[in-house]
Amino acid sequence: MNARIRRAVRARGRFPNAAAALKCVYLAVMSLDPTGQGRRRWMMRWKPALTAFEFASEGRLAAARE
Repeated sequence: MNARIRRAVRARGRFPNAAAALKCVYLAVMSLDPTGQGRRRWMMRWKPALTAFEFASEGRLAAARE
Protein backbone atom coordinates (compact mmCIF):
# COMPACT_ATOMS: atom_id res chain seq x y z
CA MET A 1 0.00 0.00 0.00
CA ASN A 2 2.78 2.43 0.89
CA ALA A 3 4.49 1.80 -2.43
CA ARG A 4 1.33 2.67 -4.36
CA ILE A 5 0.82 5.87 -2.38
CA ARG A 6 4.46 6.83 -2.81
CA ARG A 7 4.28 6.20 -6.56
CA ALA A 8 1.11 8.30 -6.92
CA VAL A 9 2.55 11.19 -4.94
CA ARG A 10 5.86 11.08 -6.79
CA ALA A 11 4.10 11.02 -10.17
CA ARG A 12 2.10 14.11 -9.28
CA GLY A 13 5.03 16.04 -7.78
CA ARG A 14 3.61 19.19 -6.24
CA PHE A 15 0.16 19.85 -4.84
CA PRO A 16 -1.54 23.25 -4.78
CA ASN A 17 -3.07 22.59 -1.34
CA ALA A 18 -3.57 19.94 1.33
CA ALA A 19 -6.95 18.89 -0.09
CA ALA A 20 -5.33 18.00 -3.42
CA ALA A 21 -2.69 15.88 -1.67
CA LEU A 22 -5.36 14.14 0.40
CA LYS A 23 -7.40 13.42 -2.72
CA CYS A 24 -4.35 11.92 -4.45
CA VAL A 25 -3.69 9.60 -1.51
CA TYR A 26 -7.38 8.65 -1.28
CA LEU A 27 -7.53 7.80 -4.98
CA ALA A 28 -4.33 5.75 -4.71
CA VAL A 29 -5.85 3.72 -1.87
CA MET A 30 -9.14 3.27 -3.74
CA SER A 31 -7.34 2.16 -6.90
CA LEU A 32 -5.93 -0.86 -5.08
CA ASP A 33 -9.34 -2.52 -5.43
CA PRO A 34 -10.74 -1.54 -8.85
CA THR A 35 -13.57 -4.09 -8.74
CA GLY A 36 -15.10 -2.64 -5.59
CA GLN A 37 -15.39 -6.06 -3.94
CA GLY A 38 -13.27 -5.05 -0.96
CA ARG A 39 -14.57 -1.49 -0.71
CA ARG A 40 -15.73 -1.88 2.92
CA ARG A 41 -12.35 -3.29 3.90
CA TRP A 42 -10.51 -0.39 2.26
CA MET A 43 -12.81 2.15 3.87
CA MET A 44 -11.96 0.68 7.27
CA ARG A 45 -8.27 1.04 6.41
CA TRP A 46 -8.69 4.63 5.18
CA LYS A 47 -10.01 5.98 8.50
CA PRO A 48 -6.84 5.22 10.54
CA ALA A 49 -4.70 6.69 7.76
CA LEU A 50 -6.81 9.85 7.70
CA THR A 51 -6.57 10.13 11.48
CA ALA A 52 -2.78 9.80 11.30
CA PHE A 53 -2.59 12.50 8.59
CA GLU A 54 -4.79 14.76 10.72
CA PHE A 55 -2.54 14.27 13.74
CA ALA A 56 0.67 14.82 11.75
CA SER A 57 -0.58 17.95 9.98
CA GLU A 58 -1.80 19.60 13.21
CA GLY A 59 -5.28 20.53 12.00
CA ARG A 60 -4.41 21.72 8.50
CA LEU A 61 -6.57 19.02 6.90
CA ALA A 62 -9.66 20.17 8.80
CA ALA A 63 -9.13 23.69 7.45
CA ALA A 64 -8.74 22.31 3.90
CA ARG A 65 -12.06 20.43 4.13
CA GLU A 66 -14.05 23.55 5.00
